[in-house]
Amino acid sequence: MIEVRQLTKCFADLRRGQTVALDAVSFDAQPGQVYGLLGPNGAGKTTALRILSTVLRPTAGTATIDGFDVVTQPSQVRRQIGFMSANTAVYDRMTGWEMVEYFGRLHGIPEEDLVPRMEHLFARLKMNDTRDVLGAKMSTGMKQKVSVARAIVHDPPVLIFDEATVGLDVLVARALLSTVAELRDHGKCIVFSTHIMREAEKLCDRIAIMHRGQILAEGTLEQLRGQHHQQDLEELFFQLISQHDAAHPPEEVPAGQKSRLRLSRRQ
Repeated sequence: MIEVRQLTKCFADLRRGQTVALDAVSFDAQPGQVYGLLGPNGAGKTTALRILSTVLRPTAGTATIDGFDVVTQPSQVRRQIGFMSANTAVYDRMTGWEMVEYFGRLHGIPEEDLVPRMEHLFARLKMNDTRDVLGAKMSTGMKQKVSVARAIVHDPPVLIFDEATVGLDVLVARALLSTVAELRDHGKCIVFSTHIMREAEKLCDRIAIMHRGQILAEGTLEQLRGQHHQQDLEELFFQLISQHDAAHPPEEVPAGQKSRLRLSRRQ
């Protein structure tokens, strides 16, 4: 469903020279699977997902979604994906229903199909209490539900969640994770980036641990534990990061690649 091969992204910086944000990353994600990109802030997760979403063009390498190339066939790719991030905004002067309807129309869904689909979606996500609430008056949880609904209103086979739980309280984050798991159970191919260990442990079928634009390790949680002889994912993560930093001291890395290692555990 998703094939990424040697994906690389470089940015020009007048003061620091060329910055490598993504360094020859490769991975595959399949239907009915949550593929996790786990890494600290600045690891390259968002850059990778923006390329998959056709927002950025890669410097080198290829990425295809359902057989469509993100560079040469961006319109077809956008029809295959739904995207949500922590920064996804809602329109203050539109209700929840109006926002989801607006995005449905942008995707070209006929009126006779759109309304029944929205009715089902609002019921499924328990959003009927949000239906007539203006964006300006929504709670954070309400906004996240609307963001999910508008990302999936066109029923895409691939969903991309970029740090989607950042800033959410525990209850809202838990509800969002349950929704992601339900979408996976309905056969969706999901790429889910996070820096929260507990989310990756509970939700992801496969995990790629990223740091400084590279994938340091990849596999199921059990495979990673066995390969690195470490049962605790947080300890495993720090072990890989420490080994990589010891082999590649920060002074050898362009300043733009230095990532702040901010990890948290959601209780």
